[in-house]
Amino acid sequence: MSELMSTALAHVQPPQLGSKPVVHVAVGVILRKDGALLLGQRPVDKPWPGWWELPGGKIEQGETVLQALARELDEELAIRVTESVRWVSYLHEYPKNFVRLEFCQVTGWEGEPTGAEGQALAWVDPHQPLSVGPLLPATAPPMRWLQLPQRYLITSIGNASRLPSFLGRLEATLKEHPHMVQFREPEWARQASEEEVHQGFLQVLDCCRRYAAPCLVNSAHPSSWHEYADGVHWREQDALAFLQEAGSQRQDTPLLRPGRMPPDSVEAPAPDAHLQRWPLVVVSTHGPEGMALAQALDADFVVLGPVLETPSHPGQPALGWRRFADLAQTAGRPVFALGGQGVDTFDIARESGAHGIAGIRGLLVSDSQRD
Repeated sequence: MSELMSTALAHVQPPQLGSKPVVHVAVGVILRKDGALLLGQRPVDKPWPGWWELPGGKIEQGETVLQALARELDEELAIRVTESVRWVSYLHEYPKNFVRLEFCQVTGWEGEPTGAEGQALAWVDPHQPLSVGPLLPATAPPMRWLQLPQRYLITSIGNASRLPSFLGRLEATLKEHPHMVQFREPEWARQASEEEVHQGFLQVLDCCRRYAAPCLVNSAHPSSWHEYADGVHWREQDALAFLQEAGSQRQDTPLLRPGRMPPDSVEAPAPDAHLQRWPLVVVSTHGPEGMALAQALDADFVVLGPVLETPSHPGQPALGWRRFADLAQTAGRPVFALGGQGVDTFDIARESGAHGIAGIRGLLVSDSQRD
């Protein structure tokens, strides 16, 4: 890690893993076709009795994550998993230990889930206030992550004359499938006035609002635009500069996102406490240093790439799917695959640990498709 990066991250306090035991568990995020999620209530004879959680259990020696998940869900719910993918590897600190949670999405199984250990079960809508509770603290992050669309469209409008056509294609895209959108227009900003580009941003934002699509603004644009957007997408160099400035102001405390709940509050949270809060914070990264920046900013998700060769990153070596999968497991939050992505790469991205895909050309409906 560079000296500049080390200085910027000096105020971030990583978990001291040697201070407590670490338990490694596989966790099932079991999703029905209608989007409902399965939760289970902890029995009275276990820690945190009566609290609700995602099903799963410890990974035994010699087991892979997905093998352990299948065994645990068979024992706990009497179902046989047929479709599952690894999703997010997340470290959570409890008062007495750390838990390394390997969250896996389960979309196919045989049998009807039943409380084989006598626990109550409930199907819930993660996009709405919950009908059960309280949630186990480590269950709250994946509940928020589930509210992120799996497609992240990046604009490349270029100039004002192309804006009407783009808006028509964007509207057709948002009608077809849920997306998040990032306004990223460095080329347009170099050629036109700030006001012209800002008006284009507001029109894109208005289109996104009509379809409840989160619209983020890239950090290349003025910080005064942040208040309009649903979040900020940080480039690595901008995130580094922000952390340097924050570090100079906060000598002895870690950088914290405003509005975040204490991770281990013993008070029962409100039924809607799991719902995603705006604004989102996102970090682009090409490797481990960017992952450290994402951790320092407590990013909601990461965009990692380029995975495949792409015209938008000429001369930049592609990661490939194996390297992408390895890096994604270090993020501690959802990761979107960037670079050569489209509907044809969605399945392999998911199998490689991605929450979804990000792209410019591969996600936007073409004029011919729109007509």
